Amino acid sequence: MSVGTESSVAVGPGLRAQAEAVAAATARAAGVTFAELHTMSEMNQAAALIDRVWRPDSGAAMIAPNFLKVLSRCGGYVVGGFRDGRMAGVCVGLLSELGLHSHIAAVEEPLRGAGLGRAIKLDQRAWALRRGIGTVTWTYDPLISRNAYFNLAKLGAVAAEYLTDYYGAMNDEVNAGTPTDRILVRWDLAGAHVRRTLESGTAVPAVDGAVVALDAGPGGGPVLGLRDARRLLVGIPADAEALRVSDPGPAAQWRTALRDVLSTLMAHGGRVTGFTRDGFYLVEHPEQKDHG
Repeated sequence: MSVGTESSVAVGPGLRAQAEAVAAATARAAGVTFAELHTMSEMNQAAALIDRVWRPDSGAAMIAPNFLKVLSRCGGYVVGGFRDGRMAGVCVGLLSELGLHSHIAAVEEPLRGAGLGRAIKLDQRAWALRRGIGTVTWTYDPLISRNAYFNLAKLGAVAAEYLTDYYGAMNDEVNAGTPTDRILVRWDLAGAHVRRTLESGTAVPAVDGAVVALDAGPGGGPVLGLRDARRLLVGIPADAEALRVSDPGPAAQWRTALRDVLSTLMAHGGRVTGFTRDGFYLVEHPEQKDHG
């Protein structure tokens, strides 16, 4: 394995054992076991599961089984989660100069919200620390509230960069017809913030004195607020995916508004320091004076 020096971390036996124990306990609670995938039969199962979840256009697989085989052979993270002997989840990551980049994950519909997603990430953390990898990165759609809360509040990952239309047009039902803006997150596996978050269960940001820069108006569409405060709250819809189906117009307005506000703040030094349960990013900008 060869990764960049920025990604390597000295992992003592205590931290490694703790990560392994937490991952194992979380997997037991979710009723799953994890195993690295190696055979073409396993790759075919994993690719089929990814397609069932992401639903690409007919004839265009999200990720080819033979490419999964290559990633596994080259030391990547290609892992299946099994319940009652059946593959119910899969996660795929590749080595990068930052450490491990988690590219795609899929969880069967009946098990979403049942702890399998968290179990996958904690298995990934233990896997990486076992190999001396200190950082995991991945992307998510910044409009999806449940993912923002999971990544930032439940795992303790940090929003590192706003990526505009990162993947371009995509051919799956989840992303079709919408720009693929993404937040790149970095997960400092051995860092104090991540360890505190995993121990406590949630990292809840204090929002006292923060000014609302983006929120939902009376009709559900985005309304711009003030941006000249040091601490800002940037809101997103409660369920952007449902809104795309029920009301595509306001859904598109939200994409534009969030891109305008959050990407601009981050590009000018604003740090996303948390995500609230009611759907707001907390952004702190030390260079700005408090509003008032």
